[in-house]
Amino acid sequence: MKRIKPTHPGVILLEEFLEPMGISQYRLAKDINVPAKRINTLVKGKSSMSADTALRLSAFFNMSEDFWINMQANYDALCAQIELSKIIKKEVHPWEGLSLATAS
Repeated sequence: MKRIKPTHPGVILLEEFLEPMGISQYRLAKDINVPAKRINTLVKGKSSMSADTALRLSAFFNMSEDFWINMQANYDALCAQIELSKIIKKEVHPWEGLSLATAS
């Protein structure tokens, strides 16, 4: 089964926010007071979204910081799952002494 590659938060920033709103990467960088290179590497998927950038984007777009922070966390988790799932399946042996019914 072939998995679909997760969408990087920078791609969402570019395609769902900057392009439709007509905001350049440079303008965004200036308005949120970060280096333009930070925005460029983010939209190219070459860097992760830091908490600092997430908070600044949240303030700029007047939205919850959880949106950006959770997007990065979910992206990281999906990438790790794709990369490590076979290794974990081989190396991790679930403890059978605890069932889901007794876990509460």
